[in-house]
Amino acid sequence: MAVTANTEFDVDAPPSVIMEILLDVESLPEWSGPHKSAKILTEHEDGSPARVEASVTAAGITDDQVLDYTWTENTCEWSLVESSQLSMQQGKYTVTPKGDGAHVSFELTIDLKIKLPGLIVKRGQKVAVETAKKGLTAEAKRRS
Repeated sequence: MAVTANTEFDVDAPPSVIMEILLDVESLPEWSGPHKSAKILTEHEDGSPARVEASVTAAGITDDQVLDYTWTENTCEWSLVESSQLSMQQGKYTVTPKGDGAHVSFELTIDLKIKLPGLIVKRGQKVAVETAKKGLTAEAKRRS
């Protein structure tokens, strides 16, 4: 059964800086603890990442994933193509201006191939959501 987690937060950096961080998917391991590696396999015509290979560890489980990314001026969206542990994953960042900074909305939906206790799944999602907030905020502070 698919489970969804969301968070919204403000960052003291312009939306352009947040989108620059998200576009730099190969830097994910630097600011997102669960990401052990991220490699761009193909790019869209505009040079933005299209297909990405990533290794992620959450709730004690390591997963090798291939993800397809789509981009707009203020969104970063991805969907799962292949995974050793997941049957489905959809994620989305939406970045909007707020004063001198940015407001970020993050949503992640996953469905595991194997059945795990709900507590473990929720813990893994909590880590993902907290990483999205804390890691992205810290990286934005470092870059701006």
